[in-house]
Amino acid sequence: MRDISVPIDPARLHGLLEQERRCFLERHPRSRALAEQAARHFLFGVPLHWMRDWPTPATLFVRAASGAELTCADGHVLADFCLGDTGAMFGHSPPPVAQALAEQAARGLTCMLPDERAAEVGALLAQRFGLPCWQLAMTASDANRFVLRWARAITGRPQVLVFDGCYHGAVDDTLVDRDPASGATLRRPSVLGAVHDHPDFTRVVPFNDLAALERALADRQVAALLAEPALTNCGLVPPQAGFWPAAQALCRRHGTLLVLDETHTLSSGVGGWARTHGVMPDFWVAGKAVAGGVPCAVYGFTEEVAQRMRTAKETAPEGHSGIGTTLTASALTLAALRAALQHLHTEASYALMQARAEALHAGLTARLQRRRLPWTVTRLGARLELQFMPDAPRHADDVRGHAQPALEQALHLFMLNRGVLLTPFHGMMLCSPATGPAHVQRLLAAFDDWLAALSL
Repeated sequence: MRDISVPIDPARLHGLLEQERRCFLERHPRSRALAEQAARHFLFGVPLHWMRDWPTPATLFVRAASGAELTCADGHVLADFCLGDTGAMFGHSPPPVAQALAEQAARGLTCMLPDERAAEVGALLAQRFGLPCWQLAMTASDANRFVLRWARAITGRPQVLVFDGCYHGAVDDTLVDRDPASGATLRRPSVLGAVHDHPDFTRVVPFNDLAALERALADRQVAALLAEPALTNCGLVPPQAGFWPAAQALCRRHGTLLVLDETHTLSSGVGGWARTHGVMPDFWVAGKAVAGGVPCAVYGFTEEVAQRMRTAKETAPEGHSGIGTTLTASALTLAALRAALQHLHTEASYALMQARAEALHAGLTARLQRRRLPWTVTRLGARLELQFMPDAPRHADDVRGHAQPALEQALHLFMLNRGVLLTPFHGMMLCSPATGPAHVQRLLAAFDDWLAALSL
């Protein structure tokens, strides 16, 4: 990749960050007060510690969220391009899901037995995503854990393969790093409380590298390749042309199951990236947005895999399989999932999302070209990312090599102070069916102001 840098005056950038921090504190006295109160009982002052991982000098607290907007505790309305980091991909509280939840809440929340609509939901899943057999989980992290258990059980193989820079939630097997010098799998130093030797059972290779993938599979010890169709969490890294058909062929040649985790790429098109691009994996996983933002995940699989799973379960001794949690597949979850499959995962929804993403992509690209900035906007369906590099990255090392954390922080905080919320890492943006032209224009206007403030 070409190494073209834009000279950013460090003093100007530092001054802009300090100015925006002061602006945030002045505009959000209620959030500041709530942060102080919450700190008395919640670790780091938030119910979940990474809710503090935003570039704001104090936590932003939310009063309400609807459609593509959220209202903070101080009453400011923001155009939301974070959308719960995909959880609200179809907009906050989509009416069909909200109605289904209200109706089901009066009929029962959880029974540890299947709701009478389970068969209908299974048929809808098969129709929408293309795989015949399904199971539910509470989160995509859970679904990925369960799939890896199934994969190891039905193949008898111990190893799992992931791509460097991948994100599959809080799955210990995937929270490892790759040594760029040797290619060896390393413990990730940021992971807390790790005692098991996951590097002994997880292999890591660069994304878009078919030669490295084949070497990792060659000894036929890898049960499953767990992968996103495109890297999304380290930075948006799209697959190169022909990569996935060739990668799937390698998996089949070496007897490795292909697991596609579409939790972040569900916005690629109706049915997700795999259905849109004609790739049929052995397992398919989605969470966050699949039930309209209600805690729910699904994993689908082929009939051949299903038969192997039945055999593994039926021949195992009685007892806990290590797969499943009590509140999974509750009546409330099934009600939300059915409503989402019927009313949200539609051509109409995706047409709106794609139109807004296309307009945003065009607007951002035009502004970069007008100022002759060697940056790029990478797009995957309704998901976009501003990247401080001249071309879309090929793998995680490209992203790391061009990382500019201070510039990203300045962008996020500047936009937030002007009523636009971005995902709190990188320059990631997501459009929902509720995202309107006015939201896009608000973002583009704020982006113009940010570039001017940096004198770019």
